[in-house]
Amino acid sequence: MKALMINWAYVIILFILGFITYRRKSLDFFGSAVMIVMGVVIIFSAGPHWLLLIILFLVLSLLATKYSKKYKMSLGEFEGRRTSKNVISNGVVACFMAAFGGYYLPFVGGFIGAIATAMTDTLASEIGVLDPHPRLITTLQKVDPGTNGAVSPLGTGVGMLGAAIIGIAAYLLGIVENPLSAIIVSVVSGTVGCFADSILGALFENRHIITNEHVNLIATIVGAVVGILLI
Repeated sequence: MKALMINWAYVIILFILGFITYRRKSLDFFGSAVMIVMGVVIIFSAGPHWLLLIILFLVLSLLATKYSKKYKMSLGEFEGRRTSKNVISNGVVACFMAAFGGYYLPFVGGFIGAIATAMTDTLASEIGVLDPHPRLITTLQKVDPGTNGAVSPLGTGVGMLGAAIIGIAAYLLGIVENPLSAIIVSVVSGTVGCFADSILGALFENRHIITNEHVNLIATIVGAVVGILLI
């Protein structure tokens, strides 16, 4: 009974967080609603400590998005309010992994890998756009900041740092018992997933074959698979 009450307390917190993200125009109405639904699934299938890792990703990604807002707007690269498509493409794989992580241990690695990929990609994009000399991952040609498939030392470094934070948090929250394992799984899977995102962006998104949401979804699947193999 006590555990159930704690879970419902987290559900209330989740609704409050959804309201705040909507009011602050970080997510649109359906984006906030989808976030709440996925959060509830995670709370009652895996536990609130798994949800806290998702919330950490959400907070850091929103802060990174708001960072240097005026400069990003001058480049035409400020994303602004995110939609349900963004939430689903970045979070549905992690949600699935959390829902079944208690039944199949490697899915714990998949959960961390999916979140680490989303974290690495978000920071690499939002902070990497501040690097004035990015290069296309497939040809290493210099391209404009914000180009799909562009990579930079700044973006890659910050992205890997974000992945490490996810790994450390996964250990502190008790999701993974070994701290070194948590960091390795997070950094490796996040980095591989992020590079997969950049390759997909360069080869397919730039040619309008797939959308950014498709790229994010595939990248988180790649990160999850790497996490499953490493855990």
